[in-house]
Amino acid sequence: GLDSLQGHAVSIDFDQQRMAVTKSRRGGLVGSDPADIVVQAKSLHGQLVVTDAFYRGVRVRVVLDTGSVVSMGNLALRAKVARRQSAFRQITLSSVTGDTLTGAYAQIGEVSMGAVIFQNLPVAFADAAPFRQLGLNDKPAILLGMDALKQFRRVDIDFASRQVRLALPRTPR
Repeated sequence: GLDSLQGHAVSIDFDQQRMAVTKSRRGGLVGSDPADIVVQAKSLHGQLVVTDAFYRGVRVRVVLDTGSVVSMGNLALRAKVARRQSAFRQITLSSVTGDTLTGAYAQIGEVSMGAVIFQNLPVAFADAAPFRQLGLNDKPAILLGMDALKQFRRVDIDFASRQVRLALPRTPR
């Protein structure tokens, strides 16, 4: 579980298709490219939560969820999105335990997380247990899954320093 990652950093390198867990370094993430985006985060019940995310001016709590293939929004966020979104599809998700969860699926417009802007982010909306466990049922929140994180070349998460570094995709020459 995540409690075993305290004091560690996780690096997911999508270019090399590698994931590594290392001891956290004092001072946080080092050796970053100046073009990388570093976002300061905070912990909530042991989960790393990025607090400076917004959807159309509405503050959204973002929990990085490297164990999820798809990004998932709670019902409070769905209520905000529904005002501007008419096309939701029903979707059934399966968990690692074999449980299923039915939700509404849509691409939502601009979500900004620090200097990062996600356009047309695909999100499944459901009343999922992680939102209840984190006390995020009533506030707009999203579990940012690997579908969103893989847009970057590399994602580094330092749990001890509460920093997330996102390496932007290389621009074609």
